[in-house]
Amino acid sequence: MSCSLISFLSPKVGILRYNSLEFRGKRSRAQSLVITCSNNPQNVDLPRYYYKKEKKPFPVPIVELRRAARERMKSRKGQPKRAAPPPKNGLLVQRMIPLAYAVLNARTTLINNLKRLLKVVPVQACKYCNEIHVGPVGHPFRSFQGPNSSIRKGKHEWVDAVVEDIIVQIEAYHLYDRLGKRIPHEERFSVPRIPALTELCIQAGVDMPEFPTKRRRKPIIRISKSEFVDADESELPDLPPQDPKPILLTEIPDSEIIPPSNEEEIVLLAEETLQVWEKMRGGANRLMKMYPVRVCGYCPEIHVGPTGHKAQNCGAYKHQQRNGQHGWQSAVLDDLIPPRYVWHVPNLEEPMLQKELRNFYGQAPVVVEMCVQGGAAVPEQYKPTMRLDVGIPSSVREAEMVVRFF
Repeated sequence: MSCSLISFLSPKVGILRYNSLEFRGKRSRAQSLVITCSNNPQNVDLPRYYYKKEKKPFPVPIVELRRAARERMKSRKGQPKRAAPPPKNGLLVQRMIPLAYAVLNARTTLINNLKRLLKVVPVQACKYCNEIHVGPVGHPFRSFQGPNSSIRKGKHEWVDAVVEDIIVQIEAYHLYDRLGKRIPHEERFSVPRIPALTELCIQAGVDMPEFPTKRRRKPIIRISKSEFVDADESELPDLPPQDPKPILLTEIPDSEIIPPSNEEEIVLLAEETLQVWEKMRGGANRLMKMYPVRVCGYCPEIHVGPTGHKAQNCGAYKHQQRNGQHGWQSAVLDDLIPPRYVWHVPNLEEPMLQKELRNFYGQAPVVVEMCVQGGAAVPEQYKPTMRLDVGIPSSVREAEMVVRFF
């Protein structure tokens, strides 16, 4: 049996234990056979799921952050204080402005393409929970965790999905001044909330008339760590005529969506959607390295800015002990753009999965699974979780014969 078939748990060393049968009235000892196999990068588990009672880990451990801070203090000791670079001084990073427009347009193109793909690639969504599945029929796994789950015995009730089920809209407060004072609890309803990715692009240089923001032409004058004043810009000359900025795309209404007409057009649409998905995530990741984004360690709340807001609206586990305040920490890309993993259907001719073979199926982000079922090639970075090289047994009896590693 090949290692690719039995390494879906991706161990480096497996122990196969067996007991010898009674022979001639004597029983031998239980023996262990140690089998070493190379770690197959094609078969890895999904990122760990954190329960509501668990706090998200810091992207960089606290010990390493403190060590890096001490090293910076030692290296700057006796050195003249340097001016803060953009965007910490209030100015924009000019080279990031075209990227911000490209990310926002990629998001709009992704939504429009998904609306067209939904006409030809069926997606099922549970009526009472957040579970979704790409295929003409829902999966048979009893993973329902919504209301009355004990009465429903874990069964889902599938309905047709919409774009909002595929693209999770993570919202954040829109800041007129990203370096201004933190939003107090009393003003939490007066500040507008927009998609967090849109807010990130606005702070990175995208101009949207409906969401005005403050643009500075001179660096701020820092008084203390938390206090500053704006420099006098009255003596600055008027801005010279600038090149026209990129045009922002708009979302197509559902009534004007035109589905693909043939198989070739479906494949081209799926490949374009996959490229736009990677472009949006890659660009957002680059913007997050320059413009800080915060996430609550207890709930999905996102805040785009150097420090989180003061709104006491966290309702996660033991929020009473924190008086509803969020535990802000640095966000990662999956906090800003949740991928939403779904089960991968290995054979489109038999889309119904078997619940007894659940351990053999892989998973992929819902956008990737839709594009793959539409005819696009599987990207290399998503192959490890999709378990494409795992041999799926044809029956339950064959699955019981598969040797598993512990």
